[in-house]
Amino acid sequence: MKNKIGLNQEKVQELSEKLNDLLANYQLFYQNVRGFHWNIKGEKFFELHIKFEEFYDDAVLKVDEIAERILTLGGTPLHRMEDYLEISTIKSIKSDNIGKEAVGYVIDNFSTLIQKERVILDLSDQADDEGTNSLMSDYISQTEKTLWMLNAYMRS
Repeated sequence: MKNKIGLNQEKVQELSEKLNDLLANYQLFYQNVRGFHWNIKGEKFFELHIKFEEFYDDAVLKVDEIAERILTLGGTPLHRMEDYLEISTIKSIKSDNIGKEAVGYVIDNFSTLIQKERVILDLSDQADDEGTNSLMSDYISQTEKTLWMLNAYMRS
């Protein structure tokens, strides 16, 4: 059975569930990075304050794109914080961390997100879902580059 955009309904349902999981993880990532932005201290304050803002600005755009993709597939995006907290692999982090410790958490969070994006990429390929495939491919490329840069920063 096909959905309204011509994709296999069963495969799309699984994709929607995985996308909701990614949505929940991006929401927790957003909150973590927002807290780091607000509470960063130390000698790297200026550069990290700006970088964390870049990360949460990007995350809020991705949250919207993921939710809209779920809707496009015919699913319903989660929207309650309770749901996000229940299914997210990324956990809420107290934001009184400074400097490299906060960057380490961001690296861990990005590593979780990219793993989930790769699973969705594989599923979207199997479902012939070019829209989700393209979205995840873009996210993965961006996250790989960001992880490379953050890991280089941690070596300083």
